[in-house]
Amino acid sequence: MIIGVPKEIKNHEYRVGMVPSSVRELTLRGHQVYVETAAGGGIGFTDKDYSDAGATILATAAEVFAKSDMIVKVKEPQAVERAMLRHDQILFTYLHLAPDLPQTEELVASGAVCIAYETVTDDRGGLPLLAPMSEVAGRMSIQAGAMALEKSAGGRGMLLGGVPGVEPAKVVIIGGGMVGTNAAQMAVGMGADVVVLDRSIDALRRLNVQFGSSVKAVYSTADAIERHVLEADLVIGGVLIPGAAAPKLVTADMVKRMKPGSAIVDVAIDQGGCVETSHATTHQDPTYIVDDVVHYCVANMPGAVARTSTFALNNATLPYIIKLASKGYKEALLSDKHLLNGLNVMHGKVTIKEVAEAHNLAYVPATELL
Repeated sequence: MIIGVPKEIKNHEYRVGMVPSSVRELTLRGHQVYVETAAGGGIGFTDKDYSDAGATILATAAEVFAKSDMIVKVKEPQAVERAMLRHDQILFTYLHLAPDLPQTEELVASGAVCIAYETVTDDRGGLPLLAPMSEVAGRMSIQAGAMALEKSAGGRGMLLGGVPGVEPAKVVIIGGGMVGTNAAQMAVGMGADVVVLDRSIDALRRLNVQFGSSVKAVYSTADAIERHVLEADLVIGGVLIPGAAAPKLVTADMVKRMKPGSAIVDVAIDQGGCVETSHATTHQDPTYIVDDVVHYCVANMPGAVARTSTFALNNATLPYIIKLASKGYKEALLSDKHLLNGLNVMHGKVTIKEVAEAHNLAYVPATELL
């Protein structure tokens, strides 16, 4: 199979779909890899690094898209990239379609086979291709929140961990999954007063075992969310419903009643955000203020630590890339129910129920199309 790796074009996105070592794994198996020039420049890889691994370097993204059977990316294709997709071409990347009708419609129109990292599952009920970036985003959320609390950013002027004689900031984390657990780890390490809310008793037990009394693990209800959000100095939104838009758990009214200068980091913004006042921002202009509350809602947070993120992502995606390339998408999908869960759009049909419902589109089970 011919695999194409274009350069990412989203604002301040320096990650790349495949590192040279991943390219080598594919070329050693007899596959051909086309890489757009400078695709890995943001994380320190040259065109020579890729050509030494067996890749062919092409001058433009248009050439990569035109010549490849499968496109491997990191972020969802931008409009100019979606226009280059063709019928039966495989697209393997993060998509986050539920809050994004224009992208969904254009992927449907393309006729491409669109497999989303974020909905691939595993035997433990996890999301193995989302997990590495959730780990990174969870850890980064505390760094971003700490900066948002600084006075120069419009915050309260608080040090997250305080100092002897001065109370630390209260950090409220909504969601005890991969994002929430990693955020809690960083917040505890910085000395903050940490509360994590989740509706899963198993998740709360796991947090209690991992952090003991350093974290208050609280069952999530509307009342508990409101009470803790209003007391918070920093709120981290780490809620995820696989494939679906994030629920709006923090209302605009709650934001209005939060402490002046408090901060929100909405990690769920890729799926539309779990805070009613959230809208996506970029690394170039990451924050805005609503009702004296600083909002950090960057939709590709891990892109800021692109080298770490790319290696972590490639470690997870490479086995699936090899499977798709070696078997072709039909056999690969039919032989792996978890990879099949990653199929979101195929040949003009939406194959994931949550996305179809979000946009009032027809849903067709993937097995019917395959």
